[in-house]
Amino acid sequence: MSGIRSLALLVMLAILAAACVSSPRYTSRPGKGARSKTAVASRPSAAASGRIRPGTVLSGVASFYGSDFHGKQTANGEIFDMYGVSAAHKTLPFNTIARVTNLANRKQLIVRINDRGPFIKGRMLDLSYGAALKLGFVDQGTTRVRVEIIEVGDNLFMKHLPNQP
Repeated sequence: MSGIRSLALLVMLAILAAACVSSPRYTSRPGKGARSKTAVASRPSAAASGRIRPGTVLSGVASFYGSDFHGKQTANGEIFDMYGVSAAHKTLPFNTIARVTNLANRKQLIVRINDRGPFIKGRMLDLSYGAALKLGFVDQGTTRVRVEIIEVGDNLFMKHLPNQP
């Protein structure tokens, strides 16, 4: 009888431990062929192949993200601050510094890449809500942008430490 109790306890602990594992922020939908956040983050970046250098200019559509992810970890391990100034890109190395220009109103802002995304077809950059507010496109939701690479990042992950008492 003691062996059954031990086995039951072990199974319950395994279930409890599995429930504590965080789920990925981006998941694939059946039939859509989308990649999980982990799969995208592990692909070699364009910078690794030597194509991205300071002065490289990219252009495309930018969107923004905010409250759904505020206070959660970004792909590089930082805690996302929706009011801060940061950006997500599919392949640029983490900690890349870029000047983003909203082509609709010519407002510019310097951001740092600390997350992966956007995972919506046709979008190149996901900016924090704070960055989108400064660039003046929160009401529109998306805008065409020009992204000039100032410094290619080191692609290092950050270790978030919990608040110390």
